[in-house]
Order: sequence, then structure tokens, then C-alpha cells
Amino acid sequence: MKDYRIEVNGLRKSYGGRVVNDIPKLTLAERRIEGLIGPNGAGKTTLMSLITGRIGADSGSVLLFQGDEATEISGLSQDRIARLGVVRTNQKIQDFESLTMEDSMMLSLATHRDESPWKLFGVRSFSDRCSPIIRNFVGALKLSDPSGRALSAGEKKLLDIVRCLLLKPKVLLMDEPTVGLPTDQTDEVMSLVRRIADQEDMKVVIIEHDLDLIWKVCEHVHFMADGKILLHGTPEEVRTNQLVRDKYMGESHA
Repeated sequence: MKDYRIEVNGLRKSYGGRVVNDIPKLTLAERRIEGLIGPNGAGKTTLMSLITGRIGADSGSVLLFQGDEATEISGLSQDRIARLGVVRTNQKIQDFESLTMEDSMMLSLATHRDESPWKLFGVRSFSDRCSPIIRNFVGALKLSDPSGRALSAGEKKLLDIVRCLLLKPKVLLMDEPTVGLPTDQTDEVMSLVRRIADQEDMKVVIIEHDLDLIWKVCEHVHFMADGKILLHGTPEEVRTNQLVRDKYMGESHA
């Protein structure tokens, strides 16, 4: 297994005098699949946005490690960070409304040499190379009509996840990936993610309020509240911790 991980050092972000992230030291993606949980407003999505370059930090650094070799990714553009292998699914549904699901997936398989409408959609050799890969994902997630457009919120959410997986990331950050999905599709998505993580040496960090999913699929869990990481541990250690019960879950869920 390739030893990819993300290290955050002295990362701080504030808006209007309110500190939303204050993280002296944090290592993510040391295990295959990790969870990041916490109440609304804890700063989880902001942390992912800082890591992937969607917003800039007030101070601090983000490093992508492969073994002992580090690359600083803080300050880089979003597309550069993605090319280095750190990719994020979207919390809010985003889609290319005018493209079919197949064409939308094909965009993720294009290199910079392929990125022209003529090459993408006019050259059969490129389409032929993409088709078997796309069919594997269509079959795994039981997409109803990939030759049509994504119509439901669930299909658009699935399509966003597939596009990210097609990029073959080193570290995949998933921001509430199963919101709006029925239980059977949630299981299919997580089964596919686990399989690719094993086969492709991909690390995964999941933000999710579905705690049953977190306890089930994650090897390690980080708990965040008030802009800070307050606790790390196994799912059982985090689930039974009194601080997590008090600040987030409540005794009934615990």
C-alpha cells in the first residue's frame, strides 16, 4: 500500500472575526478509510475547502505525503491539487446539465491533450477507450439510463462521486456523500468506494452525519467541534466517548 497522507500544520481560518478553523496539527488518511464527524458549524467542510484550495487559509500549511516525501499543496490552485491526487466530492449537488451521464463521466477520463469538444465527443477511439471503464461504474451503481441526463438528486450525487473516482485520486475527500440516497444505493456506493480503495491504494476521508455509516465503514474517526479537532480514535472509542456524546450525539444515539 502506498503511504499517502495529508498533514495540516497551524491551519487557521476566520470570517468576520469568528474563527472557523484552528488546527495546530492534524494528520488525515493514515488509514484506508477515515471519518470526520462533528455538529453543524464545526468547521468540517471549511477544512476540506482549505485542503483542496477552494478557499485560502489565514495561516498554516497543508502537505501531501507519499512516504517521507512531502509536497506542500496549500496555496496551489484547485486543479493543481486535484492533479496531485487530492480530490473532493461536492456537498452540494453540481452537474453539467446539458451533458448525458456518460458524457459527463467521459470528461473525468480526459487528459489535457483530450480536452476539446472535437476530441472528447468526435473521436471514436477516445470514446471506445472510455466505454468499458464507464460501464463498470454504471453496473456497480445500477444507474438507470446513463445515455440520458441525470434527473434526480440521487443520480446527480452518484454522478459526482463517479466523476471523482474516475480521476483515480490518491486521497478522496467525501463531503456528505450519501445525503439523499436510499439505503440500498448508500450500500452500493460505499461498497464501490471500499473496493477501489483496496484495488487502487486510495485513501478516503468521509464527512457524514449518518453515524451508523461512519461506525460501519471507517477504521479511524476524527471528532471536530468549534473549529478544532478534539478527539481521534477507533469508531468504538469515539462512539463511546463522553465528550462526543455531550457535544454531538446525545446519550440516546450513543
